[in-house]
Amino acid sequence: MDSKHQAKNVSHGKRKEEHLQISLNEHVEFKGVTTGFEEYRFVHQALPEINLTDVDLSTVLFGKSLAAPIIISSMVGGIEAATRINRNLAQAAQALGLAMGVGSERCLVDEPGTGGTYQVRDIAPDILLFANLGAVQLNYGYGVKECLRVVEAIGADALILHLNPLQEALQPEGNTNFAGLLNKIRLLCRELPFPVIIKEVGGGISEEVARKLAEAGVAGIDVAGAGGTCWSEIEKRRTTGRLANNVSEAFASWGIPTAESVMMARRGAPELPLIAGGGIRTGIDVAKAIALGADAAGIAAPLLKAANHSPEAVEESLKETIETLRIAMFCIGTANISGLKFSPSLRKR
Repeated sequence: MDSKHQAKNVSHGKRKEEHLQISLNEHVEFKGVTTGFEEYRFVHQALPEINLTDVDLSTVLFGKSLAAPIIISSMVGGIEAATRINRNLAQAAQALGLAMGVGSERCLVDEPGTGGTYQVRDIAPDILLFANLGAVQLNYGYGVKECLRVVEAIGADALILHLNPLQEALQPEGNTNFAGLLNKIRLLCRELPFPVIIKEVGGGISEEVARKLAEAGVAGIDVAGAGGTCWSEIEKRRTTGRLANNVSEAFASWGIPTAESVMMARRGAPELPLIAGGGIRTGIDVAKAIALGADAAGIAAPLLKAANHSPEAVEESLKETIETLRIAMFCIGTANISGLKFSPSLRKR
């Protein structure tokens, strides 16, 4: 390995380790903006006319059955701690019949020795599993070969390409050439033999972008809107200069709130599977997201902290979310996920 290549991989690993430690140990929520779910409420039905045991949370997403419409969102990979965290997440996903994404596999492509940090199929053979790459890497030499590699390396069912222009712009080592990406995404969707999902990382997806992505042939969208973990806050904690710190601080409230982004993306891509990520914290958040038009919800930060402890802690957290979702559906008289979607019981406050 030449010194330049080695330095690049050290930089990847150092950045990921910093991201992980900041996310685990510091308060990095958005400032002045929320997910928007608090602006909605369900109209309680005192006569639900269904049995709680009849509430069915199962759904089908990208051709695979889920016991509940919940995805453990992509978080970490490429560093030593990621092995334990990803396996703790995967063990819980397998036990509960949920979906999961791994963190960006750029490290796997650039340094194959990190591949073990993403491996979970041996303990989660049945889950819907997403591989993950930054879409911007398509402008830095990545293409079909790399996409095939990251999916095949972990036995994934689909590929997430994440969009993170703000995060990249705030990183001193960021990749900011986003020009012409849409056409490259379009070509990939035609050539790859598995679903390609586009995901933001906290900025949300607008109606215009959702429409363009649908026309490009993507298989699904994860809006990952504002209101949860704020990447400008994370990047601010990685900076040392006053200028970079102040610029990051300026974007602490930037992004489309998740609830609003779900509705925007649904208008722009009415036929696509839609995932509501970004600040999902409870089963009631999941219920509201689906009632606003999502097909499933992605959860990250609370599970990252649980996975840092044990698979049992992840499973306990997810069971709480699932049971809260079940009871919320019972209390509005909705027996299944298709009935929850666009439910008239959801009202703006």
